[in-house]
Amino acid sequence: MPESMLLAAAAGVVAGALAVGVVLLLRRLVVTSRELGTDVERATYQTLHLASRAAKHLRGGIGETDAIRAGRHLRALLGCESLALVDPAGTVTVEGDDAVRAVAGRLAAEASASGRPQVQRRIRIGEEETDAVAAPIRASGAPAGAIVAFAAPVRAGLVRATGEVADWVAAQVELGELDASRAALAEAEVRALRAQISPHFIYNSLNAIASFINTDPAKARELVLEFADFTRYSFRRHGDFTTVAEELRSIDSYLKLERARFGDRLRVSLQIAPEVLSTVVPFLSIQPLVENAVRHGLESKEGGGRISITAADSGAFAEISVEDDGVGIDPAVLETVLAGGAPGEHVGLRNVDARLRQVYGDEHGLVVETNVGAGTLVRMRIPKSQPGRVAASADDDLGPDGRLEP
Repeated sequence: MPESMLLAAAAGVVAGALAVGVVLLLRRLVVTSRELGTDVERATYQTLHLASRAAKHLRGGIGETDAIRAGRHLRALLGCESLALVDPAGTVTVEGDDAVRAVAGRLAAEASASGRPQVQRRIRIGEEETDAVAAPIRASGAPAGAIVAFAAPVRAGLVRATGEVADWVAAQVELGELDASRAALAEAEVRALRAQISPHFIYNSLNAIASFINTDPAKARELVLEFADFTRYSFRRHGDFTTVAEELRSIDSYLKLERARFGDRLRVSLQIAPEVLSTVVPFLSIQPLVENAVRHGLESKEGGGRISITAADSGAFAEISVEDDGVGIDPAVLETVLAGGAPGEHVGLRNVDARLRQVYGDEHGLVVETNVGAGTLVRMRIPKSQPGRVAASADDDLGPDGRLEP
């Protein structure tokens, strides 16, 4: 076969292979495009993705640090050339051309004063002109800053979008305020529990210790150490969470002090699964249940009674219960207590229930079984895995010399 014919055949094979390759590539691109969804679906995903990335930086307000992190996502969301976030104090954070900073503050102030978006045309920025739209951010009915978008030109779509984004930012700021309020409420509830511990328990414990000073000095010394351990744990300042082991250690000190007062009238049994000792629980969530059982269940019962504390491993959860065979609670009174009424009665039950619901959801509130004369059983169900929650140690409040820091 002549050489020219061989070359022509080879060229034909190569061209055919290239054609097949192009067809396969185009087919792959079409399939991939279908897998990613339609244009509308991709645009929806991109919008939600940018909003989600920005949201986590807005819960603390639009202060400079958070605004820097959120600004790049908000700018991409609006598709503007530059974007400025202005906080209530007038601090301007710019994403894009920093030359817009001076005019952004003025536009934000005008928008905040009017309470609605403001558009300004033909703004001179250096050697160029641009347009801008500023929308106020109002959270909980009060000014929380403004957002200013720069583009040439500003069209009606960007005006509407900037107003909507400003409202969305306001919602994120309000959610952050709500989270802060919840945290403050939880801290107030812990302080209420500490206040409950202070007068009643401390007075009785000191009386019990005093009764042993002359008759059994060694016992009095042991009780003083238990009292110090218990109060150090209860009044510590660091950490919203602890472990089951730490809480049980505090309960042991508490019960030793109460047994010094009750003697054989107070009997205690424990059944603790080793697997749950490291489970993270809200600080002062088990001890108040034990104190409630002593104070309201057994203290007024002739002959005292028994308290049973159980911590069982239940798969992904730790199931913890405190049961007493004391005088019990009227179910109607219990319902009022858990609903927030009857101030001063069973404050431990109410506060522990509220904090569990706040941390883990309503399905993890206390389960209480009781009736007058029938004793009381209180149960809680805590997830064993809690990413991001760290249990503080009671030793965190100790200084280098081992003493409680002021």
